[in-house]
Amino acid sequence: MLDELESLIAELRRMDGPERVLLLAVRSNRMLVLNDAGRHREAEAEGLDILRDLTRLKHLTPVWRLELCVLDNLVAALCGQGRYEEAEAIARGHLPRAEGATVAALHSGLVRSLNGQKRYDEALTEAQRFTPRWDRGRSGDLGIATAVALHGLGRRSEAEATVREALNECERFLHPDHPRVREARALIAHITATDGPPAPAPEQTAR
Repeated sequence: MLDELESLIAELRRMDGPERVLLLAVRSNRMLVLNDAGRHREAEAEGLDILRDLTRLKHLTPVWRLELCVLDNLVAALCGQGRYEEAEAIARGHLPRAEGATVAALHSGLVRSLNGQKRYDEALTEAQRFTPRWDRGRSGDLGIATAVALHGLGRRSEAEATVREALNECERFLHPDHPRVREARALIAHITATDGPPAPAPEQTAR
């Protein structure tokens, strides 16, 4: 997929006008793939560069929706590097202006960033604060983050039930090779094999 995205990006770089926004959208998708591949530093660098380009376009066309998508991917990239406080600041700062699927994404990113800081009480409170509008692409995402918080609080049986439900949702709506399927299975194995709080792993920061 990365090869295809990079070929499309190279083609769009030769064009001007509306294709400029399309180029940035494709690059945002490239961030997502890089995060899924565990290449979080590259994803961060890509995101910061996209945000600079979006700043130059704001006076020409509305780009706030794309900006929020990039920021969500940036939260994932920072979590993947263990930079949870930075991720939390971005998620909290931009949640109030998010809409639709971006609300669910940033909300889950916030929960994950709190889990990464071992602030499990806050993470669980945030996870249960509201139920974002269902989006197929976010299947299992919040459930996995909620299970991590529950396990961190020592509520093992609830954590296992929650992550199994998240896995069922992932298997129903996502491709079998989706990183979130692997993440849910790894978390189930961790919960059933140990009694203590989980240590954040790369799979638990994937989007």
